[in-house]
Amino acid sequence: MPEHCGAFSCSNRRTIANRARGITFHKFPRDKVVRKKWEVALRREVFHPNDSSVLCSQHFKQGDFDRTGQIVRLRDNVIPSVFSFPVHLQRLEKGRDTSTSRRAEKSLSVDSQDSQETATSSPQPQPNDDHGYALPDSPTTLKTRLNEALARVESLEREKKNAMAREKRAKTTVKSLLGDLRKNNLINEELKEKLEFYSGKTKLAL
Repeated sequence: MPEHCGAFSCSNRRTIANRARGITFHKFPRDKVVRKKWEVALRREVFHPNDSSVLCSQHFKQGDFDRTGQIVRLRDNVIPSVFSFPVHLQRLEKGRDTSTSRRAEKSLSVDSQDSQETATSSPQPQPNDDHGYALPDSPTTLKTRLNEALARVESLEREKKNAMAREKRAKTTVKSLLGDLRKNNLINEELKEKLEFYSGKTKLAL
């Protein structure tokens, strides 16, 4: 299963932390026409996606998703449109006459116009390299925070369990040492009381 998003400069990968943030991953469509539109939208000439390639949810608009079921799905025929391209990829160069360029220009003409109009009318803050978009207050945000809290609790529980296991092993070692010292008459009463205390057998006298 692919671990990384296939979008330009996107570093998102399948991790527990990203899942807790609400980031989902979606395979390239099987329909050849729609898949080609995805490829054109990515503007990555050397990238050739296969049936297992994925894009993360941060390259789609909120309205592109169907959240009615237990699994977040993309609606039919949606095209990824949220990217942070470098300057040289933001606009197709004039005069390029390769077949790939012509197909790209034709496929992107409508989408690019819509995207530019939207950006002009209501500029959006530019995302940083790790796609740390600010999420609005919503049930999804609350669920994300809850998942993060539960993951933290689970981590602390594991740490507690490991600490208790280490303590148990230490007490066992002290008991064994105390037995050896007694057997060889190499222990005085004061040291004996301290070792018995640390092994959990008795309370240390004040």
